[in-house]
Amino acid sequence: MVNQGEKTSSKSTVTHPQLGFLGMCRWAWTQLTTMRVALILLLVLALASIPGSLLPQRIQDPGRVNTFLENNGAWGQFLDTLQMFDVYSSVWFSSIYLLLMISLVGCIIPRTKQHWKAMRSSPPKAPRRLSRMPGYASFSSAQGDAETREDADVALLDAAEARLKKSGYRINRQSDHIAAERGYLRETGNLVFHVALLMATLTMAIGSLFGYEGQRILVEGETFSNSLVSYDSFDPGTYYDADNLPDFRLKLDSFTSTFDDQAAGNQFGQPRSFFGKVTATVDGENESFDLKVNEPVRVNGVGVYLTGNGYAPEVTIRDSTGKIVQSGPQVFIPNGRDPGYSSEGVIKVPDAAGTQMGFVGIFLPTAAKNEDGEMISSFAELRNPYLVMSGYTGDLGLDSGEPQSVYSLDAENMTEMTDADGDPLVIEVGVGETQKLPNGGSVTFDGVKRFIAVDISQDPTQALMLVSAILILAGLGLSLFVPRRRVWVRVRNGDAEVAALARGEDPMVERAVDALVKDLRDQEPDEGENGDDYER
Repeated sequence: MVNQGEKTSSKSTVTHPQLGFLGMCRWAWTQLTTMRVALILLLVLALASIPGSLLPQRIQDPGRVNTFLENNGAWGQFLDTLQMFDVYSSVWFSSIYLLLMISLVGCIIPRTKQHWKAMRSSPPKAPRRLSRMPGYASFSSAQGDAETREDADVALLDAAEARLKKSGYRINRQSDHIAAERGYLRETGNLVFHVALLMATLTMAIGSLFGYEGQRILVEGETFSNSLVSYDSFDPGTYYDADNLPDFRLKLDSFTSTFDDQAAGNQFGQPRSFFGKVTATVDGENESFDLKVNEPVRVNGVGVYLTGNGYAPEVTIRDSTGKIVQSGPQVFIPNGRDPGYSSEGVIKVPDAAGTQMGFVGIFLPTAAKNEDGEMISSFAELRNPYLVMSGYTGDLGLDSGEPQSVYSLDAENMTEMTDADGDPLVIEVGVGETQKLPNGGSVTFDGVKRFIAVDISQDPTQALMLVSAILILAGLGLSLFVPRRRVWVRVRNGDAEVAALARGEDPMVERAVDALVKDLRDQEPDEGENGDDYER
């Protein structure tokens, strides 16, 4: 026998059905294709792009990435492992991107079907009690016998139908009332917005497959030919053929930058303008362009963007025999944390007599000393240019076959140069000055040139992206500013009721009812002159 307690326990036990694998997949798909999840994914995608703005990216400035890694050690390597320097091509960013596309498709298709069905259906008939609606008014439309009132009712419905059609309402006329509805463009705009967003996402993906991006540093007076070997870094799309690069050349004629030396506080030394004069050569014809930040130029179908700038000290190095073994501008990368544009650079001299040489230095555009007596750059413009370097001799490792960064020096197999006292040699030279080296060579600081970092890209989908952006704005405007509204006009035995219901927020619904009542009452100039028969 089972006692009463056991009976109660068995009755209160609830067994939940098992969803199973297919059930879980169906539930996950349902959640993924909701508008709430789509908006969450869009927000997550925006948050995921933040590291791409805060940290240097290899695709834009590989030099800055290498400098960041050198300056931050294990922390930099950890960020690199997380693909923080390749955000937009990382696995985690691409996963969010893919989920967003799937979610958008899952949202758009069923909503489009529902919207198409709703647009083809008639507006719903008037409910029994119109006085419950947010916008409501009633008035007497006619007096007299039954036949007179009946004729007046029909005339009033005709007037209401004409008035509502003129205002863009769809009409469903019944024997004693008119049901009208407008605002379907709101949902149409909502769908256009999401379709355009999906189109923009796909366009970006297609552009990355069939386009390319490359980076190059150009020093004043230097000419770049658009060929694969001329790029500092080159990132082609999966289906892009590098043999089809457009034929053109770019020459940096000059570069000018201005910084604020009048402002106080944190605004002192802030950049105000960057301006480059560039000459492009296409099919033997030269054309000059002004290259500015956020104002790219197009050359033979390719976009050229200004992404960075800095100083390139002109240095002449002689070996122990007095032979010039290195001469010309050397690119020094600005320290992004220093508003004074102090820049770091490396000079490698593999052809020196006796042994190879390498130099690691800092360039100061406006050299000064701080309160601790340390050399700093007090301003970003060239007002007192100064070059401070340390020298090394030994094997640069260039013959090992392993690739090296031109912005870093591997001194593992090298010995630091020392002065006569045995202390590490410090090379400090201003423009036009020369300093002797312990091995009999010398370093001369000849002058300074400017350089720019340019991003060169070809995207065959730019026109489609423009169309997508226009559709996104148009769809968003329709979904935000077109009101969705239903209106009913009922007339019985000379008594008229007008009601309106908004789908969503619509503060104008009561005013719409008042305007319609006014127009309908104007159809009967002899009635209601004192307004006593009008109620809200």
